[in-house]
Amino acid sequence: MPDEPNVDVLLVEDNPGDVVLITDIIKEFRPDVVVHVARDGIEATDFLNHQMESQGSPRPAIIILDLNLPRYDGRELLAELKSSPKFKRIPVIVLTGSSSPVDVSTCYDLCANCYLVKPLDLGTLTDVVRSLLDFWLSKVKLPLD
Repeated sequence: MPDEPNVDVLLVEDNPGDVVLITDIIKEFRPDVVVHVARDGIEATDFLNHQMESQGSPRPAIIILDLNLPRYDGRELLAELKSSPKFKRIPVIVLTGSSSPVDVSTCYDLCANCYLVKPLDLGTLTDVVRSLLDFWLSKVKLPLD
């Protein structure tokens, strides 16, 4: 994919180990992806607002969101994103350790585009991240704005 432009992804994750693992998996599978990392909802909001204010700055094609974040958690961020005319079209993929039916329902009620439980083993995590990238960045037609 060297002839294609870079694709920006926002990873909202506070666990440094998960950030490294997920970023490495993404870069191995899709070297054209630029991964931006926010460690909580406040950093994510700041990043997105900055991207929207900077003319010519790329906005993320997708957001990969953990739920249990410090300061401003994933549920709060998801609610903000999906209620904002500026951000509501960006697909939000929840990738979290929680398999709670309440969390699943809450996220879909807040208009998450997808909910995935983060697997504990590296092989399965690799498969999950590769599958979500393949689907969301190769198969789905995403809005440009």
